[in-house]
Amino acid sequence: MAGEPVDHESPTGPIPVVPAAPTDTPDEKQSEGNMPTLMEQMGGISGIVASTVPIAVFVVANVLFELQPALIAALVAGVLVAIFRVVRKQPLQPAISGLVGVGVCAFIAYRTGEARGFYLPGLLYSAGLCLAFLVSIAVRWPLAGVIWHGINGRGQGWRSDRRMLAAYSWASALWALVFGARLVVQGWLYNADEETWLGIARLAMGYPLIGVAIVGTILAVRRAERPAKAA
Repeated sequence: MAGEPVDHESPTGPIPVVPAAPTDTPDEKQSEGNMPTLMEQMGGISGIVASTVPIAVFVVANVLFELQPALIAALVAGVLVAIFRVVRKQPLQPAISGLVGVGVCAFIAYRTGEARGFYLPGLLYSAGLCLAFLVSIAVRWPLAGVIWHGINGRGQGWRSDRRMLAAYSWASALWALVFGARLVVQGWLYNADEETWLGIARLAMGYPLIGVAIVGTILAVRRAERPAKAA
């Protein structure tokens, strides 16, 4: 009736408004959806290739010319790659990483006065990665899986699957073998002071062996996933 106080506690009273649960703002959703994967941060395949161009230029120039022209050619190649990526509005990180890397290699070669000094950081890099892959297998965090899922942005939930863990352990062993082979072969050429053959081995044991390791990783993972899909 009119004039009577409204009982807010009765079933017929007005329904209180419950504040909605906080939700992600459009900006937050957009930022999560646009979170770059590891591969995108590396600039994709073109970025990976761009980071190695200066090294390839040095290898070829050192075979054809002397040390100083080869060092200059490698540094110029790094700068040109950076300019090229700026013009095409591509990520600069791969080009800068390659330029810094070739700068360190060039500095060591210049200070030692030997072309083989250019390859010393690569030898240490291969040794470090070989050890890292072996250790990752021992602690049950195989790097092949960590890196692969990091590139694809899928997280690390695969570790709970015993078949996937085993597959990535075998794949990590393959990667350790690749970097170990680089270390043994190129280390032997380094100690023998075979600069020309060392440069050739650096190129021959680069993308070809990486391609073999990638194919091996894909095959191992697909074989591990097949029974789960069929179940």
